[in-house]
Amino acid sequence: MTLKEILAVSGQPGLYKLVASAKRGIIVENIETKKRVSVAASAKVSSLNDIAIFTTGEDKPLVEVLKLFREKFFSGQAISHKSDEKQLRALFVEILPDYDQDRVYLSDIKKVVQWYNLLQATDLLHLLDVKEETASGSESDNK
Repeated sequence: MTLKEILAVSGQPGLYKLVASAKRGIIVENIETKKRVSVAASAKVSSLNDIAIFTTGEDKPLVEVLKLFREKFFSGQAISHKSDEKQLRALFVEILPDYDQDRVYLSDIKKVVQWYNLLQATDLLHLLDVKEETASGSESDNK
């Protein structure tokens, strides 16, 4: 499994693993509960690999932000995504000082913290490193 297969589904809490494509959408499995659900083709689904955080310079890939979380918390749990706004914003400034405070909303910060904690709780933080290995290997596999 790679980080590209871990999905965020708009309107659904948590993270999901891609299981299969269906006629009218995809079938995903919640990485925490292992419950499978069908997601309509009209739903907004994003791979964690494709998400970036706005900064005052170039956007920072979510993978890089999650690696910064892992370093800060020594691969342990971060504060709760339900912590108060001051704590969450202070954490984000500490981890990513140049994040664009006008375009990164509190709800975005909460999602990133929640996703980090979910990946940590399900022993999937190693996927942050697998992406790099897969990218170089997959280039040689493409014809």
